Amino acid sequence: MNLSNRTVLIVGGTSGIGRELARRFAAAGSTVAVGGRSAQALSELAGEGFGTFGIDVTDPASVAAARAAVLARYPELDTVVTMSGVMLLEDLRDPAHFEAAETTIDTNLLGTVRVVDAFTPHLVQRGAGTFITVTSGIAFLPFPPMPSYAASKAAVHAYSEALRAQLGGTGVGVVELVPPAVATAGQEKLNPHALPLDDFATEVMHLLSENPTPHEILVKGVLMHRWAERDGTYDDLVAQRSQALAMLPSREG
Repeated sequence: MNLSNRTVLIVGGTSGIGRELARRFAAAGSTVAVGGRSAQALSELAGEGFGTFGIDVTDPASVAAARAAVLARYPELDTVVTMSGVMLLEDLRDPAHFEAAETTIDTNLLGTVRVVDAFTPHLVQRGAGTFITVTSGIAFLPFPPMPSYAASKAAVHAYSEALRAQLGGTGVGVVELVPPAVATAGQEKLNPHALPLDDFATEVMHLLSENPTPHEILVKGVLMHRWAERDGTYDDLVAQRSQALAMLPSREG
């Protein structure tokens, strides 16, 4: 992927990984727009020179309005990154967890589908472009305190594979970004081994620039998760990660 002349929309780019990738694409020479819900963050990004758009991926009307606004301003849009997501703890022994499950799946999975659906006709009509979906190492190696997060990201992985197959021959590619724990959005508190954001972004941009661009962007820190089943380490790693269930309020003490 030539990173120097893209027109990129990053949905969910108002903080963390998305915000850093927006800056990296811009630094490489691409035109970058960011979509998200935080008015304050969007204002800050506009001050940095980014195009900004309010969008709530759980609201079909909001997605449709954002699509119209983005394409009116950036008719040459060729890259859509969809990474809106929430990570919520859930205690599956407590039926009240369902609200968290519903929020997680609506945002992480259905939000991805809504954004992809919104921009597929445009990219297909162009005959060239790229979707970048964002999953997680947790899609391949579950983190038991966050069951719906793991399920939603595993679903986005499967959806990305199907999307790539269905868009075959259209000129529109599908790239899946698979982050490990990255030291942003509080991850550094949960995981002292979380990858520094700067290191992660540098490795991601290097992998994206490879020719051909890999179908999955796998930084070194996520290989353990991605290939756990293949490597025969899956059961031991899930058992190890299950120790984190002690962080659930009902399990403390």
